[in-house]
Amino acid sequence: MIYLDYQATTPLAPEAREAMLPWLGGPDTMGFANPHSPHRPGRGAAAIVEVARAQVAALLPPGGRVVFTSGATEAINLALAGSGARRLAVSAIEHAAVLDTARVIDPEISVLPVNGDGLVDPDGAIPDEAGLVAVMQVNNEIGTIQPVEALAEAAHRAGALFLCDAVQGAGKLAAPHGADMIAISAHKLYGPKGIGALWIRGGIDLKPLIHGGGQEQGLRSGTLSPALCAGFGAAAALAATRMDEDAAHVAMLWAHARAILSRWTLNGSAEHRWRGNLNLRLDGLDVARLMSDLRNIAFSAGSACASGSGRPSHVLKALGLSDAEAKSSIRLGFGRYSGLREIEDACTRIEAAAAVQGV
Repeated sequence: MIYLDYQATTPLAPEAREAMLPWLGGPDTMGFANPHSPHRPGRGAAAIVEVARAQVAALLPPGGRVVFTSGATEAINLALAGSGARRLAVSAIEHAAVLDTARVIDPEISVLPVNGDGLVDPDGAIPDEAGLVAVMQVNNEIGTIQPVEALAEAAHRAGALFLCDAVQGAGKLAAPHGADMIAISAHKLYGPKGIGALWIRGGIDLKPLIHGGGQEQGLRSGTLSPALCAGFGAAAALAATRMDEDAAHVAMLWAHARAILSRWTLNGSAEHRWRGNLNLRLDGLDVARLMSDLRNIAFSAGSACASGSGRPSHVLKALGLSDAEAKSSIRLGFGRYSGLREIEDACTRIEAAAAVQGV
């Protein structure tokens, strides 16, 4: 199996796995201790949580705090609902975690359009009444990198807070400076599933979503998992040291993949994008048949929404694509552990399978 779905999840880094093992202890060890307990094993568990917090914080701007959550979806919910903002403005290509949550809070949300490259214009109008603006750093479907610093400045000029979903960018790109809150997820940067974080700029006051013991800085009640925190921290620390190397690796893979699939049309900006994401379309392509014919390659249909309904992607539609164009698109995602030979093999097989369809 060739895995080309890095936007959905990344493989667990061996270093992250090793960091987790001591904190998955059985009854003959103290690694299972509750990090919120005052005894010695509990203090040891609490210490590893704080080491992990510092490792994750090193990927993010200075002047803020890191609150651990169950993932980016919870972090986004905490940011949007906890901010108290009642009027929201979000980009047209946000992840469902932002779009659906925002619509619950503000059924009349303002949607910021994107151009044909999938980019939000920082000089575009932000509604005067908006209390919070949300724009993601890197789009999960098409990989475009937004001008988040300029957008954050525009939001602040309008008197609004700025939330950035940095799930696809954290550990790969420099942190989105200027944001008031940043949501990230461990399993998108080679860490474990089940843990994420919300970075909150100093001076920002949020109300909790989950009530109880107030364990996580009063904003997120519930017992933290030292194992998940340790894995997250180790993955973040590794990403920080490998950022340039990882970027160069995916850029090389991108160039080879693009050369093989040269007749396919790229969706989204070629310049402003993370090159571990290759979203392409071929007019007339039957994507369902393509995926059925290539069952040993794990890639994504570029048109299906999260529910699997088969409706055209709201991201591709926002770029101005027709339903047919959106439904003839695929997404290939690769990263740190992808090899050149497997990328070339997969792309050659994809091209050959498309040719069999006569497109």
